[in-house]
Amino acid sequence: MSSLHALNSPAVIFDNGSGLCKAGLSGEIGPRHVLRSVVGHPKVKPSPEESHQEYVVGAEALLKQEALHLHVPIERGLIVGWDDAERLWQHLFEWELGVKPSEQPVLVTEPSLNPRENREKTAQVMFESFGVPAFYLSDQAVLALYASACITGLVVDSGEGVTCTVPIFEGYSLPHAVAKLNVAGRDIMEQLTRLLRARGRTFPCLLDKALVEDIKEKLCYVALEPGKELSRWPAGILQEYRLPDGNVIYLGEQLFQAPEALFSPEQVGTQSPGLAEMVSGSIAKCDADIQKMLFGEIVLSGGSTLFQGLDNRLLRELEPLAPTGIPIKITAPPDRWFSTWIGASIVTSLSSFKQMWVTDADFKEFGTSVVQRRCF
Repeated sequence: MSSLHALNSPAVIFDNGSGLCKAGLSGEIGPRHVLRSVVGHPKVKPSPEESHQEYVVGAEALLKQEALHLHVPIERGLIVGWDDAERLWQHLFEWELGVKPSEQPVLVTEPSLNPRENREKTAQVMFESFGVPAFYLSDQAVLALYASACITGLVVDSGEGVTCTVPIFEGYSLPHAVAKLNVAGRDIMEQLTRLLRARGRTFPCLLDKALVEDIKEKLCYVALEPGKELSRWPAGILQEYRLPDGNVIYLGEQLFQAPEALFSPEQVGTQSPGLAEMVSGSIAKCDADIQKMLFGEIVLSGGSTLFQGLDNRLLRELEPLAPTGIPIKITAPPDRWFSTWIGASIVTSLSSFKQMWVTDADFKEFGTSVVQRRCF
């Protein structure tokens, strides 16, 4: 199919994360499929006459993990295992979306400050391995801001592997002011596991990863004032959790202590500024003329911003850090765990976006470096 004709077809959108890959078609209100970012390879090589899969992906790989070597191709937001990333995309194209890569344009999201070599490698894989007719790379934070109908603001994005604060002005991120923190959902879950293990005699069954993740997502929250919250324990904050075997356990201070790592990274061994300091530091690096706009349009994005109370705590900690008299507004969209994907769906549906695509002809003429000139 020619590139020109393909641009009239709905675009395939891949939003790649350390924990989840979200895939779907432009113009739709949400991703069609969400896949765990994991690939499993058999530990025992089958004999030639045996019917077998060379690899399995996503939830199926986790279910069969005892017989597999599990590989995570995306670490801290960056693709580190290209062969397995390609397998994830192949699975999504063929089995989940049911589309031919050669017939539809493809937009792949990327983290802020994505290295040049990663950007060019993504383009190479899409054009050379999948034969896509057109391609685009787009910043995840910018797309999340678009999903909130804004083009200027600051995005606080926290997912499975990385947390970042990204100032954006008129649709373009300001890379010199981006702050990154390698503390996110995975680290919070590991911290919760440690806290539960410390009370192991009371909670003997809770070291199963899926259970801990379920507790994190359903019960963990961010305390407005951790010191005061701790003084309420145990009677004031005990939460009930039912185990798969029907037994009920009660959880207390661990539920707010684990997410505290976002505001105090030293609690998980990372000597870096916390979320509020990241936001104020990013804004301080921007031109003084736009700082008021950035404080007035802070948008949360990503699954690790879903903790109840996170927005109020961030506001409370930001107020003394902001210049006097500057109002602070924090928006926490209810669908923010996939707001990047929504933003991509919106922009690729615009007729004006057709001129943005990097076509296969562009790639053949300029090579992989074309993404440096065309994808901002």
